[in-house]
Amino acid sequence: MALVGVGGAAVIGAVLVVCLVVAAQVVVRTLVGLARYYDVSESVIGLTVLSLGTSLPEIAAHLVGSSQIVLGVGDPRIISATVLGGNIGSDVVQQTLVLGLVVLAVGGFQFSKKFLLRGYAPMIGTTLLTLLLAWDRLLSRLDGFVLLAMFVGYTGFLYTTRNDVLQQQSTAFPSTTPRQDAAIAVVGILVVVVAAHFLFQAVGVVVRQTGLEGSLIGVTVLGIGAASPEMTTAIVGLREGAEGLSLGTLIGSNITNPLLGIGLGSVLSTYLVPTPLVYWDLPMETVTAAILLSYLLTKDDLGAALAGVAGRVGLERAEAQLSTVRERHLGRLGAVLLIGLYLVYLVVRIVSFPEDF
Repeated sequence: MALVGVGGAAVIGAVLVVCLVVAAQVVVRTLVGLARYYDVSESVIGLTVLSLGTSLPEIAAHLVGSSQIVLGVGDPRIISATVLGGNIGSDVVQQTLVLGLVVLAVGGFQFSKKFLLRGYAPMIGTTLLTLLLAWDRLLSRLDGFVLLAMFVGYTGFLYTTRNDVLQQQSTAFPSTTPRQDAAIAVVGILVVVVAAHFLFQAVGVVVRQTGLEGSLIGVTVLGIGAASPEMTTAIVGLREGAEGLSLGTLIGSNITNPLLGIGLGSVLSTYLVPTPLVYWDLPMETVTAAILLSYLLTKDDLGAALAGVAGRVGLERAEAQLSTVRERHLGRLGAVLLIGLYLVYLVVRIVSFPEDF
C-alpha cells in the first residue's frame, strides 16, 4: 500500500467502501434473523457480537502495537500515541460524526429510556474510567486489568439481561438455518474488518504528506477509518428496520474499544499516554456524550417549556411545533449539532494540540 500513489489509493478506497456496504448488509440481515430465532434483543446482539466484530481493527492495532513495544521494535511513545489516538479518535467520530451522518441518512430514530440507561450511560462511564486511569500519563498493566475486568462484568450483565427489549425490534422473520446464517455472519464480519483495515491504510496514503504525527494521525486518519465498519453497519441496520441493532453497534463499540482494546494493549506492554488525549480527546468524548444524553432525556420537557413561552408572546405556530417535540427522538437538527461538535473537536485538536508529549 505504501507504494501506491494518491490516485491509486483513492480508487482502492472507493472499492473497499463498496465491500464494506455490501458485507455490512449481509451481516445485519443474518444477525437480525438469528436474534429473532433465539428471541434475543437486537440491542444485545449489537452491544456484544457486532460491536466486538466491528472493533476488531482497533483491537488488532493494539495487539500489534503492544507486541512491537515488548519486542523493542519502534519508538514506544510513537506506537502508544498512534494506537491510543486511533482508538479514542474512533470513539469520538462514532458518537458525533457517524451518529449524525446515520441520522441524516435515515431521517432520525427514537431512543428508549431503558436503552439510554443500559447502553449510553455505561459508555460515558467507560470514557471517564479511561480518563481517570490515564491521568498520570501512563496506562499500566494494572490499569489494563481494571479495564478488562469492567469489560467482562459489563458483558456478563448484558448476557443476564439478554431477553430484555432495550430497543424497538424489527419485523424481520426468524432465521430458518441458524448455523448457516451464523457462519455467513462471521464471514461477513471478517470481510468488513479486512476491508476497513485496508481502507484506512489507503486513507493514510492520501494524507501522509500533511506531516501529522502520533496521536493526531490516530484521531484523524485511523479514527475515521476504524469507525467505517460501525457507520456502514448502523446505516444498513436502520434501513433494514433493525434500529436496536444499529444503536447497539454504535454504543457497544464505544464500550468495547477502550475496555477491551486499550485493556489488552496495556496488559501486554503498558502505554505512554500523550498529553492531548488527557486534556482534550477523552474530555471531549465525555462531554459530547453527556450533551447528547442530556438532550435526549430533557428534550420533551424543554419543548414544553419553550412552547409555553411562545404561547405567552403570541407565537401560536411556534407553540404548536414545540409542543409536539418527541422525547428521546434524535432528528436532523440534533444530527447537525453532532456533526458541528465533531468539527469543533477536530479544529481545536489540530490547532491547539499538535504535539504529543
